[in-house]
Amino acid sequence: MVEINPTNLTRHARQLRLDTLVRLRWLAIGGQAAAVAGVRFGLGFPLPFGLCFLVIAASVWVNLMLRIQFPASHRLSDNAATVLLGFDILQLAALLYLTGGLENPFALLFLAPVLISATALKPERTLGLGLLAVASATLLVLVHQPLPWFPGQTFSLPFLYVTGIWTAILLGTVFTGIYAWRVAEEARQLAQALAATELVLTREQHLSQLDGLAAAAAHELGTPLATIALVAKELNHALPQDGPVAEDLKLLREQVERCRTILTKLTSMGQDQGGFLETISLSHLVEEIVAPQRALGLDIQVITKGDGPEPMGRRNPGVVYGLSNILDNAADFTETRVTVEACWSPHEVFIEIRDDGPGYAPDILLRVGEPYVTTRSAAERSDLDEEEGGGLGLGLFIAKTLIERSGAQLTLTNAAPPASGAVARIVWPRHAFDRGAAILPQGAPDRALKD
Repeated sequence: MVEINPTNLTRHARQLRLDTLVRLRWLAIGGQAAAVAGVRFGLGFPLPFGLCFLVIAASVWVNLMLRIQFPASHRLSDNAATVLLGFDILQLAALLYLTGGLENPFALLFLAPVLISATALKPERTLGLGLLAVASATLLVLVHQPLPWFPGQTFSLPFLYVTGIWTAILLGTVFTGIYAWRVAEEARQLAQALAATELVLTREQHLSQLDGLAAAAAHELGTPLATIALVAKELNHALPQDGPVAEDLKLLREQVERCRTILTKLTSMGQDQGGFLETISLSHLVEEIVAPQRALGLDIQVITKGDGPEPMGRRNPGVVYGLSNILDNAADFTETRVTVEACWSPHEVFIEIRDDGPGYAPDILLRVGEPYVTTRSAAERSDLDEEEGGGLGLGLFIAKTLIERSGAQLTLTNAAPPASGAVARIVWPRHAFDRGAAILPQGAPDRALKD
């Protein structure tokens, strides 16, 4: 059984690669060295050139030590990444102290370490680095060396303007940090949810793969079984017919024939892709998802109608799982009855699952079907923690993903007043459903997830 634990799926999703941080620092070192050299030799402005390059050399030393100590593929722990990003903030603060403080236009680079932290580290660590950046900027407002300027001249910005720069750094740190964290967190959640979907589909494919495994086993067992049959036949000719082992040899030959018959059936299962086990009608598909809920005592009304012959498609465990998940969700919130309506026309096939519960809340309805969006309370999610993925808000996302990968369109909405409850409508093109293209053949869902 495949257990779904999104925490384990992306255990290292937040950890920075050492190579990424080292490359970014080399880029910063190159920019800092070029800026200092350009101001000193290009513009001819006086500045503490030796001290500036000593501060830059500290970053070079850190990079070299990291390269020597760890391989490029090493992933940093949260503590190590926080320390290195904090070092970058302090190194930049030291360089700005020597070159004008916040009057230096490069003070905007305080945002860079905070931005990196927001995309890769936990929010509390990003908050700590943001406070360090703001504290450094605050100190530079009060204490700093003069801004490099033309010889014999001094340049000083009004304190109010410098305060505006400090405010811009503060607001920029807050805004870019929150924005980058939100974007990165959504990407991580989507990756976790897709990984969980693949695991669910893999689990649902186990049973459908058994016939292929059985056919392979039959093929492998065919040769030793033929050898046993040949030896039994030779022994039957060599030994007397009324001897003490005659009946045993007869039993052995009968069992060999029986094994051959069983292996022949197993082999034919893998070849008969169009057999009745591989196809399913729309009404049988509905009964397959409804039967487990009826066994639990749920009142389910099934409506089946359409124009022309009933559609037939290939059995797809992913679609069955997705529909069952939607029905389970309806069963959890219904008041009295769930209605499952399966209809078809010359152009489309659809299944509609309705309940008479409270329906989706307005804020949930806008994002229903997205990963980690759940209508359950915190207490209800806690009760489901022991289940695989229970209470994580992945159920409808997984169902939506699996169903839409089959070629269908899933719409989740509330019933029109005065009725109440949630409505899930799944629509396939009729021609695709009839020829089985909308429901993928055996083994295809695994490939589809990787495309």
